[in-house]
Amino acid sequence: MNSSTSSGVRVEAVIRAAFSLAAALCFVANAAAREYTLVIDDARVEVAGRAADGMLINGQLPGPTLRFTEGEEAVIHVRNDSDAPTSLHWHGLIIPAAMDGAPGFSGFQPIAPGDSFTYRFPIRQHGTYWYHSHSGGQEQMGLYAPLIIDPATPDPAPPERDYVVFLSDFTTEHPDRILNNLKVDSGYYNYHHRTIGDFVRDARTFGFRAALRDRFAWGQMRMDPTDIADVTNYTFLVNGRPAPENATFMFRAGERVRLRLINGSAMTYFDVRIPGLKLRVIAADGRDVDPVEVDELRMAVAETYDVIVEPAHDMAYTIFAEAMDRSGYARATLAPRPGMEGVIPEMRPRAVLTMADMGMQSAAPSHEGMDHGGMDHAAMGHGTPTHADQDMAAGLGAEGGADGSGRTFGWGSEFPADARVLSYADLASAVPQADLRPPGRDIVVRLGGTMERYVWTINGESMETAEPITLAYGERARLTFVNETMMAHPMHLHGMFVQLENGMPTDRLPDKHIVSIAPGQTYSVLLTADQPGEWAFHCHLLYHMASGMMTRVVVARSGENTPPIRAHEGHGGHP
Repeated sequence: MNSSTSSGVRVEAVIRAAFSLAAALCFVANAAAREYTLVIDDARVEVAGRAADGMLINGQLPGPTLRFTEGEEAVIHVRNDSDAPTSLHWHGLIIPAAMDGAPGFSGFQPIAPGDSFTYRFPIRQHGTYWYHSHSGGQEQMGLYAPLIIDPATPDPAPPERDYVVFLSDFTTEHPDRILNNLKVDSGYYNYHHRTIGDFVRDARTFGFRAALRDRFAWGQMRMDPTDIADVTNYTFLVNGRPAPENATFMFRAGERVRLRLINGSAMTYFDVRIPGLKLRVIAADGRDVDPVEVDELRMAVAETYDVIVEPAHDMAYTIFAEAMDRSGYARATLAPRPGMEGVIPEMRPRAVLTMADMGMQSAAPSHEGMDHGGMDHAAMGHGTPTHADQDMAAGLGAEGGADGSGRTFGWGSEFPADARVLSYADLASAVPQADLRPPGRDIVVRLGGTMERYVWTINGESMETAEPITLAYGERARLTFVNETMMAHPMHLHGMFVQLENGMPTDRLPDKHIVSIAPGQTYSVLLTADQPGEWAFHCHLLYHMASGMMTRVVVARSGENTPPIRAHEGHGGHP
């Protein structure tokens, strides 16, 4: 960025800061306050006959739903009656940095045992959100709950029913034990390793040489194409209830029902559908979008989607959310009368990843910084693909789809060919974007890791060693995510929304606070750095974040002392 542009950004930042401060003072002076008191305590949690030491909010799983109206001031008193320091983070809310609730950021300190803390902030948005602990593995232990904000101007034609559908994963294992197991063996929970029988079947289907070449390619990378999820053995819940307990939502035939879907799990992507009903998506991550009708959607960890369904018949419908690795499912029922149950569909086959999911197409992309213990980096650089690249790209299921056994190959191949599945490309903001400036800077965010030691990184660094990403207040930047791993990563930036560069016109780009980057893929977003402070930026898979895939984003006002800009950040055009 040249000096004149930098000067302009500084001047604009000062002006915006003055208006923001004045608006905030006016807001606080006039807003009505809504207060809640939350008590965090240790608890013995039992789900479907399985018990574990957990932590709960007000003795509930999930914790109590907090409900506000846009324009109010939130006053939330939190008392820690547990034996461990704790915290609550307001996921997706635009609030002062000191109230964000991530320990170690913007001066926020964890709430010590026996202490209390009052969060106080203005409500500046509406939509479906949630809150959870940001301390250690406490989110996995039960510290999570919905947070719903009604718009300042009520919907003139609201749906007849409005329900929260909160998805989560429960385990009897302590989070520390899970992380230790992954550190010892990253495939500890992968119960679907390929066998000799699989090799024989692949040889019959694709040919002996192709099957052998595929095993050799994955062996070189010391990776497993069946490793869809790092942690399994979960019991999956809807509003704290396992599938046999059948959480039920009532309706009358012909009514419109709003379902506020929240994926509050620690590690699980869900594929969600309601057989017999279309899902009309009206909001993503709390932001209104132009309605789009789909058959189902894949929900990344920490995403929220609002959908409208219109059950026309006097019958029960199953809300079916199967884990992406097909290790189980959560379910609930839409019913006209209590006690009714819909048909529970069979789970679909588990996918097998392909070389294409690792970016091994004909134009081999860069995989710098990726270390899977023994991978040949020289064969994965820029330029004309080598014979090794071509052999790996031509592995089993290179074109995706299914074989005669019913297996599916490739990320996202598990859906029926005739099903319309929500894509980020479908999303368009329902209201015009305010900031239409082109980005002044490109920042590459490489997602990598060392599988053998279960270390996950951003730009080759873990949280302990990384310098912060520093942005000037008011700056417009592009973040380009490059996923150099075989796992999907739901990336979350605290305090601000990003706009997906999904092909929509600039003024209609959708806002998101979670961006899921599929294995081997690249995705870019735009960001206006309009919230000053030090913000957490991390993968929302709990054990990825705990293993290093987290850094800091510092938004600095003009004249503030800030850390230097990281050396890996690029300038100029789109990479």
